Amino acid sequence: MTTATTRANRTPPARTNSGSGSGSGSGSARSSPPVAMSSLPSLTGLRWVAALLVFGLHVNNFGYFGGGAGRIVTWAFGAGATGVSFFFVLSGFVLTWSARPRDRALAFWRRRIARVYPVHLVTLAVALVMTYTLAHQAKPTPSQALANVLLLHSWWRPWWQTLNPVSWSLACEAFFYAAFPLLILLLRRLGARGATALGGLSVVAVLVLAWADAHHWMAESIYSLPAARLPEFVLGAVTARLVLLGRWRGPGLEASLALAIIGYFLVPQVTPGYSATVCTIAGFTLLIPAAAVADAHGLPSLWRHRRMVRLGELSFAFYMIHLLVLRAGTNLLGTKPHFGLLAGLAVTTVAFTLSLALSWLLYEAVERPARRLLLRRRRTGTGPAPQRESVPSSRETPVAVRE
Repeated sequence: MTTATTRANRTPPARTNSGSGSGSGSGSARSSPPVAMSSLPSLTGLRWVAALLVFGLHVNNFGYFGGGAGRIVTWAFGAGATGVSFFFVLSGFVLTWSARPRDRALAFWRRRIARVYPVHLVTLAVALVMTYTLAHQAKPTPSQALANVLLLHSWWRPWWQTLNPVSWSLACEAFFYAAFPLLILLLRRLGARGATALGGLSVVAVLVLAWADAHHWMAESIYSLPAARLPEFVLGAVTARLVLLGRWRGPGLEASLALAIIGYFLVPQVTPGYSATVCTIAGFTLLIPAAAVADAHGLPSLWRHRRMVRLGELSFAFYMIHLLVLRAGTNLLGTKPHFGLLAGLAVTTVAFTLSLALSWLLYEAVERPARRLLLRRRRTGTGPAPQRESVPSSRETPVAVRE
């Protein structure tokens, strides 16, 4: 999972006076490359929304609500797993937006490790302690534990839901990070038409994979397979490249959000699993660049509110810890307690508050200081300091995430 905070040296276009993020008013803003921005706060705010969808999905899966309340929660959050698809598209967009012109692969990988690995290791250790101290927790085999540590556990089905289950998306992100130096090299050599063609191929790949998965052409579901989720990451990278080239012609923020919401509520109509990606991929692929364009050109955006941005900064840690909180709660609440509305709201509020408090602790005590420590520049005595990069909070990223 990645945070939408980037720096770039770009020539700013003329600002528009449009009062809307959609419709013809934003067309002139999209006709030229975006203004140089130190951050894309709307993308950080949207990351929180995606993390919240995943939290709601798990509350539904843990059966906190019964009866009519349970049906409402299922309607609202039954498609919450698509928040992970949003993280994948966002990760491709942010990494392409913030890519340094002469960056080396090793330097890029070092920054990515510093971004996600400390929180991953801490939450993995918490999950491991829980398996030996709480009742009814499956204990991992040595191979499962090692695969989790190395972020390889999404490549083989028997490994993928062990220890901290949401970290499966980090294994996908690790694969994306490995491929990104080649992808960005390709995108820089392709013009706008070539990038658009690559995006079209990625859409076709999503459709073909969804059809194959729904018809059981593969022995196992491909939902968590990193290679199968790569087209979503590529789509994010392609749209970022088009925005940077000033060739993005997607709809504005309001229309893109409407398409994303429609796709989200279409998910129950398709085969569960990877097929849900087909419903939401168009909306997510349009929404992310629309939010970036709104930020870059000063157009209105609800997602730029400082509280949304702050929550977005915590979203990766929240994504990584919330399922462990819900799992620990089963020792007190039992499995699928199916409470009534008021009791369900009460236990959900407690779980949410505890998850948010722990995510703040992880962010302030682990994520930020560990990143500073791992990225501390070795003293060479002379020479100019390198350009500083503010890394996005992804997660990235959930059942995770996030970048």
